[in-house]
This record gives sequence, structure tokens and C-alpha cells, in this order.
Amino acid sequence: MEDTDRQILLLLAQDGRMSFTDLAKETGLSVSAVHQRVRRLEKRGAIQGFTARLDPDQIGLPLTAFISIKPIDPAADDDAPERLAHLTAIEACHSVAGDENYILKVRVATPADLEELLKQIRSAANVNTRTTIVLSTPYEGRPPQI
Repeated sequence: MEDTDRQILLLLAQDGRMSFTDLAKETGLSVSAVHQRVRRLEKRGAIQGFTARLDPDQIGLPLTAFISIKPIDPAADDDAPERLAHLTAIEACHSVAGDENYILKVRVATPADLEELLKQIRSAANVNTRTTIVLSTPYEGRPPQI
């Protein structure tokens, strides 16, 4: 990947609403050249989309937790992500090495909601869970070093 493309990706990771004009000023390219590069990066899949970052407290989901899951039956199909996809409180699902198979990042409103979600996860995926509740988040969603 070219340095200019990396610079465009970094700028957009920091501010996804940056205009093509501002990207052009920052990179020293013309607006049309920046536009072409961004479209090419989208087609390649380097840019997967643009979203708004929401404040969980402001939208009523102040409780964040990480839930590690492991199948009760080690011989069972590895289909937990598909079995859990309908649970919208699960923000992310990561396949991991170690004792557990997946770590889920979840956001809910209350401890009671977390307890209910744990029941739903255990039932839907036939798994054991281990939960870590987040006390604070000094930083999150930082742009990757590219």
C-alpha cells in the first residue's frame, strides 16, 4: 500500500466525515485524485464503511462487559457466532486462542439485563461463560497504526 493511501486511511480513521477538499489539502493531492483513491480503497475493502460512534451512556447502555464462552461439549460444532448473531447486545465477537473459544463484547443498561443476556447466550449456544465487567474505558476505537 502506498504511503499516500495510508495517509488517507489514517485521516479518515481520525475523522470519517473529513471532506475530499480537506483530504486533498492534507495529502497535497487534487480533490479528484483523493476522490479516486478513496473509491479505490473502498473497492479493495480497505475502507469498509463509515459509521457514527455513539456514546453508550447517552443511549442508555452504560454497562459494558466481556464474556468469554466455551462450549459445554468440546465435540460440538463451532457455530456459536451464528447462534448468537440475533442478540443485538453483542457488539463484537472475537475468535480467540486459549481456554475459551470466543470473547464477546456486550453493552447493556443494567446488571439485570446482563444477567438475562448471559442466560440467553448460554441457552442459544450451549456454552459456559466467564464475565468481566468494565469499570471504565480510558480509550477505545483508536485508529490503527498503519
